[in-house]
Amino acid sequence: MTTAAPAKTRYEAVIGLETHCQLSTNTKIFSSSSTTFGAVPNTQIDPVCLGLPGVLPVLNEKVLEYAVKAGLALNCQIAAYSKFDRKQYFYPDLPKNYQISQYDLPIAEHGWLEIETLDEAGQPSRKRIGITRLHMEEDAGKLVHGGSDRLSGSTFSLVDYNRAGVPLIEIVSEPDLRSGQEAAEYAQELRRIVRYIGVSDGNMQEGSLRCDVNISVRPVGQKEFGVKVEIKNMNSFNAIQRAIDYEIERQIEAIAAGEPIIQETRLWEEGSQRTISMRVKEGSSDYRYFPEPDLAPIEVTVEQLEQWGSELPELAAAKRHRYEEDLGLSAYDARVLTDDRTVAIYFEAAIGAGGNPKLVANWVMGEIAAYLNAQKLSITEIPLKPEGLAELVGLIEDNTISSKIAKDILPELLTTGGSAKELVEQKGLVQISDAGAIEAAIDAVIAANPKELEQYRAGKTKLLGFFVGKVLKETGGRADPKLTNELLAQKLNG
Repeated sequence: MTTAAPAKTRYEAVIGLETHCQLSTNTKIFSSSSTTFGAVPNTQIDPVCLGLPGVLPVLNEKVLEYAVKAGLALNCQIAAYSKFDRKQYFYPDLPKNYQISQYDLPIAEHGWLEIETLDEAGQPSRKRIGITRLHMEEDAGKLVHGGSDRLSGSTFSLVDYNRAGVPLIEIVSEPDLRSGQEAAEYAQELRRIVRYIGVSDGNMQEGSLRCDVNISVRPVGQKEFGVKVEIKNMNSFNAIQRAIDYEIERQIEAIAAGEPIIQETRLWEEGSQRTISMRVKEGSSDYRYFPEPDLAPIEVTVEQLEQWGSELPELAAAKRHRYEEDLGLSAYDARVLTDDRTVAIYFEAAIGAGGNPKLVANWVMGEIAAYLNAQKLSITEIPLKPEGLAELVGLIEDNTISSKIAKDILPELLTTGGSAKELVEQKGLVQISDAGAIEAAIDAVIAANPKELEQYRAGKTKLLGFFVGKVLKETGGRADPKLTNELLAQKLNG
């Protein structure tokens, strides 16, 4: 008798993400109001974003440029001709009660991005995730609920229109994702891309990057999709992964129990770590789209496309490949170094100045990263320039100083900058590599510690570290550690 496979292994998830990304323009998509985050409520408004009678929207050209650049970075086909549409929907925080978006003719379609996951051994697994479309639209404002009137006792909501009209791009993926981990990696890679090309800060805590997940499950081997559920209200990559993992399990258990899956919108509750039903999902017909009559169609010229394309930097995925293939770095190192473009630029400048790639990587990811985290600084704010780090690494490589001495002087270099070589000479920290000088220090240490010498020769060989420490102290930390260990072993065992 064969045992049936567990329910989880008989089903697979089909996942797609809809990501709203706020563009880092100074002004709104159709008006001149500021987009600065955190301003006093209702101080960044104007007749256009308030939907007052008689006003007309005008497209911010920077929004078009950023949308095209994002489309190119995502390997999309950029439409030579696209248009805006009205999405009819009751938005209490969007005064005109419709949203200007793009429907059937978006600015970009048919792209992809590459995600990379690492297994337990640190080996990379790469997968292309399709991008269905990228389109421009305006954001809604913000409702603040929970207030109450002291006289009547009734509750009310306040509205802040500062965000109304802030430019967004919505990026819709193909249903190519199969797990919470893949979805979280996709969202992170998307954020890397928009940050690398400078079109968005991608700060999820400020709402600059917001992800909605569409998820269904189906029996393994079945081509048809299951009933799709949308999950909203996720404010971190970790929440995306946990919400998807929960929803996969919920849907499989429901199917196993004979319960129907309803096409609906659900919310992720961080406190209870579960999804809850919000509303039955609307279809596109419910929005009653029609072409926006107050905005002319968009035509992107060949010259614009070439100019904006030429301004794109090398992206994180390409850097990861290059670091592994050309520099011999591990997949993990390449991943860490390319997560932030400013770190990658710093790293490349240091190796361009002659620094050993692996040693530079270790220092950037280790002591320097720890300092940046502790001081809440970016790598562009420290006085230690890439050339200074390359010089420091070079001093270690040619045995001028030890790694310990380098770590000792690093705090001063990080706070004041300057030349590592000059600092070493100024402080008299050049490493002692002369065997005679080190032997003299060893003899002095052995003579001063006869009890420990006896214990070592009686079999307590762990005392080698004790003697190494004493010799380093005797030489002010300047003795060559490798040579010290060799000579000590000879002396102690003799």
